Amino acid sequence: MNPIFPYPPFDYSSAPYPTPYYLVDRALIRRNMHILKEVQERANCRILLALKAFSTWGVFDEMEPYLAGVAASSLNEARLGFEHFSREKEVHVYSPAYSEDEMHELCKVANHVVFNSLQQWQKFRPIIERCGRKIQVGLRINPEYSEVALEIYNPCTTRSRFGVRLENLLDAGDNALDGIDGFHFHTMCQQGADVLQRTLEVVCERFERFFPRIKWINFGGGHHITRAGYNVEHLIQIVRQFREKYGLEVILEPGETHVLHTGFLVSTVLDVIENPNGIDVAIIDASASAHMPDVLEMPYTPEILGARRAIEDTEAPLEEGRFKYIVGCKTCLSGDVVGEYQFARPLAIGDRLCLEDMSQYTMVKNTTFNGVQLPSIVSCDSDVDGGSFRLLRHFDYDDFRSRLS
Repeated sequence: MNPIFPYPPFDYSSAPYPTPYYLVDRALIRRNMHILKEVQERANCRILLALKAFSTWGVFDEMEPYLAGVAASSLNEARLGFEHFSREKEVHVYSPAYSEDEMHELCKVANHVVFNSLQQWQKFRPIIERCGRKIQVGLRINPEYSEVALEIYNPCTTRSRFGVRLENLLDAGDNALDGIDGFHFHTMCQQGADVLQRTLEVVCERFERFFPRIKWINFGGGHHITRAGYNVEHLIQIVRQFREKYGLEVILEPGETHVLHTGFLVSTVLDVIENPNGIDVAIIDASASAHMPDVLEMPYTPEILGARRAIEDTEAPLEEGRFKYIVGCKTCLSGDVVGEYQFARPLAIGDRLCLEDMSQYTMVKNTTFNGVQLPSIVSCDSDVDGGSFRLLRHFDYDDFRSRLS
């Protein structure tokens, strides 16, 4: 299980549509789903798709049969999961805070509602209890432990706004958990099972006194289960041992791992600028800032099919037979640059570049900054002759205009 994920010998740039476009490979999604299905079955847990990472409902038909449901971070995401997963699937929702209008609407579509504070639970408890549907209620806890290095992604800093700390629960008294069915914690980001084990030790040390009063616990997201080298067997062992010890149902809600290494952003080289004082620049018709914002926010340099990322040592000699370029973008932001790469041949105007691993946190986060064209959304199936390309959505001027007034 969990083999290294080489891309199939398939030309993702050959879709018969103008660039830029996001392309999601259904075959690669199925490959991830089979791994997650085995984890669910062998660990006897439930895995949800976290819609904050990937909400491209045009390919949900490849995911829905394998998963227990979706995890939403808003009313809109909850409605999307409710509408595009079957009614037998679960819709879980968590938000740092809800409004009264949102809660009335969430009660129509959600099966699980997780609250960030005891105050919010007490405020909305009457609405949930009178809504006419059986809704499981959860409480997010903050174990005050995380191994996430970057503070912007660390949900357990001293200034964190996420979850109830142990001292809050103790101060609230014996009746604080009345009506609460489960706990939820989220402390990880792109990490392995070893991190989960250490985190779970802290969670149990602080909160296990409350476990007899709940039915389930959600281990949150950040589990990179489908990444090459992830120790899936260790994860299964952790979940099994926890269930055997405490008798609680276990839920995981990773988002990125569902679509890791399944998508691309295909773009066209619009111009090549010679730079006598440095590296030549290839300008593409996509934007890191607008179309793949994590490139600048994380930050990271994505891979490009057929190219190599340039090494960080700028004084190192160029590899023999390779041609180095800065791949830049078409907005006015000076830092709107994808990165430096070495190619096997000189780049020319009209060449198509396939930026890798562009399913997660791209389509859900993109913008129309500078009025740049939003990439179309395309799916394919590399297991099928010809690729079975499908245009799921094309965006135009009206999409830009309708976001404004």
